[in-house]
Amino acid sequence: MIKDFDLKQLVAPLLEWYLKPGVARVLPWREEPTPYRVWVSEIMLQQTRVEAVKPYFERFMKALPDVKALAECPEDELLKLWEGLGYYNRVRNMQKAAITVMEEYGGQLPGEYEKLLTLKGIGNYTAGAIATIAFGKKAPAVDGNVFRILTRVTADDSDIMKPAFRKVVEAAVQEVVPDEATKETAHLRKKARFENLPGAFSQAMMELGATVCLPNGTPHCEECPWNAFCEARKQDKIAELPVKTKAKPRKIEERTVLVIRDGDKVAIRKRPAKGLLAGLYELPNELGEMTSEEALDYVKKLSLSPIRIQKLADAKHIFSHIEWRMCGYMIRVEELEGERDDLLFVEAEDSQEKYAIPSAFEAYANYMNIRLGNDRFLDE
Repeated sequence: MIKDFDLKQLVAPLLEWYLKPGVARVLPWREEPTPYRVWVSEIMLQQTRVEAVKPYFERFMKALPDVKALAECPEDELLKLWEGLGYYNRVRNMQKAAITVMEEYGGQLPGEYEKLLTLKGIGNYTAGAIATIAFGKKAPAVDGNVFRILTRVTADDSDIMKPAFRKVVEAAVQEVVPDEATKETAHLRKKARFENLPGAFSQAMMELGATVCLPNGTPHCEECPWNAFCEARKQDKIAELPVKTKAKPRKIEERTVLVIRDGDKVAIRKRPAKGLLAGLYELPNELGEMTSEEALDYVKKLSLSPIRIQKLADAKHIFSHIEWRMCGYMIRVEELEGERDDLLFVEAEDSQEKYAIPSAFEAYANYMNIRLGNDRFLDE
């Protein structure tokens, strides 16, 4: 159990391992760990793979290099930069936090863990990551990787989803974050890379969970600096840990997606300001699986004149609590006359460059002659 385990014995072996050539991955936000860059990277990395984040991070930094730029960015441009990462409230909350930082902290992120927690969208882990990596402060940075490596090394079978246990782990980590050289770490402090011991410790914990102590019972124990200490390994419990309450089954929604085209123009519309995918642009879609006749009737009710319909491949998209199972149609309509209240007909190329369309519609983007998210930049 974590509360009965001497975590201090893990610190020096972990840092010595992290110091070895080739262990730490080269990541753009690590090369220049300013508070803003660390913040943006940590928000992007939530529920997103590192390799997927890299190009997003580079483009975001180029477009919005500092807190001021983020605070002042128009919403449509901001959402377009985020297109494909999903969880769009993350970037909206970042902008709200950036505005607060401009108004209350002179445009500079605060270094104190408690103050970071007051900013919109910054939770315990992100606050700990920024405080340790960017400011060298002693704070707990506990994410899923850290829960996994610590429950395994201590053979703790507590449910990591329970808030009470999370507080136990954060308190335990807070106690062992090295904020100054001890007799165990003095030799490491001399290394230039470890001038910031709290930051090195946080990143080493993340790296161990991301590259060695992997989920799903497939860790590389022979490479682990904690091999000799690991209780889960000794007790043959690696595959059983960590213990995590199973999420409720996702709600299934059947939807019909329509790619409505007038020559090179395609119909999109803006979603409501609240709810799923709030404020983003989407292809027209409705609940239920329409027949081709029902799809044509739907288009006619939009005051459009369909001239041809084509059945498209089925697709699905999984959100955190809901799954869309989609059928689709491409419908050609006669040349438009006048405005359409709900629909915006745009050049397909403009829809790719100017309007944030969520990856839920990625399967139908080919029929618009566009690519979404990172796919837009594959030929660069």
